[in-house]
Parts: sequence; C-alpha cells; structure tokens
Amino acid sequence: MNSSVKNLVFDLGGVILDLAVDQTVQAFANLAGITQEKATSIFHTSPEFNLYEKGGMTDQQFREFLKSAYTPRASDAEIDHAWNQMLRNIPVIKLQLLERLKKQYNVLLLSNTNEIHLTYINSKLLPKEAKSLDQYFHRAYYSHRMLKRKPDAEIFQQVLDENNLVPEQTLFLDDNLMNVKGAESVGIKTVHVTTPDLILNYFNV
Repeated sequence: MNSSVKNLVFDLGGVILDLAVDQTVQAFANLAGITQEKATSIFHTSPEFNLYEKGGMTDQQFREFLKSAYTPRASDAEIDHAWNQMLRNIPVIKLQLLERLKKQYNVLLLSNTNEIHLTYINSKLLPKEAKSLDQYFHRAYYSHRMLKRKPDAEIFQQVLDENNLVPEQTLFLDDNLMNVKGAESVGIKTVHVTTPDLILNYFNV
C-alpha cells in the first residue's frame, strides 16, 4: 500500500459484511408467491430502494412499499425478516483487522444502508461483547442518516471535509465499481474489492 495513505474508508457490504442480495430477493419471491425473476425485476427497477437508503422514507413507509410491491398480506416482522436475509455474516477476522488498522490509520466507514439493516447488524451479527458496529471505526457514516448515497461525489466530499482529510492521503475500499469511481472523482485513492477476502490479502492478514 502507498506509504502516503493515512486514512482508510471502508464500505460495509461485500467488503466487511458478507452480502447475498439474492437471498432477500428469493425471500420476497417466496412471500409473494412469484418467480425470482419477477422479484428481481421489482428490486432493480423500483426507485424506493435508493430513496430509503438516502433517508427519504421512514422504516414504516418502506415496509408499506415492500408490501405493495410484493405482498400486502405480510406482517412487518415478515417484511423485516425477508429484507434482512441479504445480511449474512461479519467474519471476526475482519473485525480484528479493523481494530489493528485503527492503531495505524484513521479508519472510517461509509455505507449505503438503512435503519432496518443497521439495527439487525448491531443486534445479530456482531460479537456479544460489541456494543455497535461504530466501535470498530474512528467514525462511521451511513447514507440514510447523511441523506446522501454513494456514488454521488457529495457524500465523499462531506466525509473529507468533516474529517479534514487530504484526498491523496485517503484510500477508499468498495466492491461497487460505480462507488469507486465516485470516490476517484474527488481525488481519493481507491481499491475495487472484487472478492470477499480481498481486504485480508491486501492488509496481509
């Protein structure tokens, strides 16, 4: 890694958290009694998913959207369960890596996420002794609380500005190529995370 790097900004899903979006799509297909192809089409063509990640809908408004899109008969608990199916696991070795990196670098999180997912992560996917995901970073940024989302340049600029980060001294790691390009547009160095264990190899774990 470039010796000039002082700041590390991590994406969450697909980088630290094991993500399987198809599991959520299949769960909604099962709830609605429709094909996975139809469920996938709804998932990829409905603007409400991005709107929710930008804090443009409340949790309950999002649940009502999912019911109208997939199955009006489902309970809130069933909707949340299906929505959380994409969140699979956070390997302890990656949390240990973050704790080690915090001693050497300024370590931040920048995630496109939402309150239902964040609540599930903090309550179900962390070690019992962990209070929240935030403790593994010097600062954690979540799209739904910022009212912005990647790959828009403004979300990266806000992180730079609020932490007085020099772009050329900052490395952003994300599995989504569009997000990587968004970071590069404001001068941040990047790593495109193409496999789940790439960060372990990159930091010599």
